[in-house]
Amino acid sequence: MNAANESELDTAEMTSRYLMGNYGRFPVAFSRGEGAWLWDETGKRYLDFGMGIAVCSLGHCHPVIRRALSEQGGKLIHCSNLYRVREQAELARFVVEKVMRRPGRVFFCNSGAEANDALIKLARKFGHDTAGANDGVARHEIVTCVNSFHGRTLGGIAATGQEKVKTGFDPALPGFTHVPFNDCGALRAAVGPRTAAILFEAVQGEGGIHVASPEFFRTADELRREHNLLVMMDEVQCGLGRTGDWCGWETALRGGGVDFAPDAVSWAKGFGGGFPIGAIWAGERPLSGEPDAPRLCEVLGPGTHGSTFGGTPLASAVGLAVLEEIARGELWRNAERLGRDIREAVRGWRHPLVAELRGLGLMVGFVLDESRIAENADFRASGRTPAAHVVTKLMEAGLIAVPAGQRVVRWLPALNVSDDEVGEALAIQRRVLDALAG
Repeated sequence: MNAANESELDTAEMTSRYLMGNYGRFPVAFSRGEGAWLWDETGKRYLDFGMGIAVCSLGHCHPVIRRALSEQGGKLIHCSNLYRVREQAELARFVVEKVMRRPGRVFFCNSGAEANDALIKLARKFGHDTAGANDGVARHEIVTCVNSFHGRTLGGIAATGQEKVKTGFDPALPGFTHVPFNDCGALRAAVGPRTAAILFEAVQGEGGIHVASPEFFRTADELRREHNLLVMMDEVQCGLGRTGDWCGWETALRGGGVDFAPDAVSWAKGFGGGFPIGAIWAGERPLSGEPDAPRLCEVLGPGTHGSTFGGTPLASAVGLAVLEEIARGELWRNAERLGRDIREAVRGWRHPLVAELRGLGLMVGFVLDESRIAENADFRASGRTPAAHVVTKLMEAGLIAVPAGQRVVRWLPALNVSDDEVGEALAIQRRVLDALAG
């Protein structure tokens, strides 16, 4: 094929010919976005309640992001972390003072998987640095949860409690134990002399929108005190306003009577509103009772970890613009209010295909009744999972949602989504479910 003919290939053909097949892509190509809306290459408009899987926290092409990209892009795009980067320091200060609201320090990277890898290294280094107080045993094991998701690096898939992400990549990075989510007895039984940390999500996203119970947090906190280990939170999907607070664990613990604060936290996705950036925060917990003992946030010293592109001036400027806009509009309040409205509306449907509604704020999981959807001939002929089939039908009707496992349809709209847009999404979802239910 000559160059002229090559240029005539459509997006589907080029994707098939030149890209690896590691994604199960839906048959649509988007060309433009604005706010809560996307347009595909044919000009069809879609209401986006997936937002790149919780990435576009301010919607598509928000003015503050465009402005930050333009202004910082005209000053300095990249600077090595061998030097001080003002924009990076300003973003870190915002995270410490506004998001965490407790002393600590921040490391920047490029994604959630990288952020969780940094947490894994932090935990292992902590385990080695505290060996003297643990009978000389250098701890390296980390307890995570069944149905968790912590990324697709080798460290991330070892930490993830889902077998489907591990298949074909043995041998796994050793040192991980997975316990059933919210099973306090199993969590306690899993902690041993080589356990350095517990890592879990306040709300499991990929695992089906499951919320951690106050009792689970309490047990993790008790184990931290009893065994001198770390409790680390993966807030990559549920953090930064999505659940109704800056931090997902704050929402999960409301009214639970548990006083909890993590030792370390990971973020990404909505952190940059669509621009790639990830981060971790580590607190000032001393490693021992000595007056001059090093603190947890000092464990990853020079030469222990790094990132070429982590926290560039451009990424940091965009990240700060996004977080400042979330703060300016107190968008976590919008997430909480509209999340409550969505749940009240859907429960009022008493729909035969919706077995359960899960989540917090604008992290909503529609759990499908598999036996009822199996009555639909179109579904049986599709070869899809229940969630993938419903998401496909929603897309055809003009609403973008995301599967979470076999039977959960996920809504992750922008934090500044409007009442009218939520109302339209509910109407589309109801029509699609009604049609599937016959």
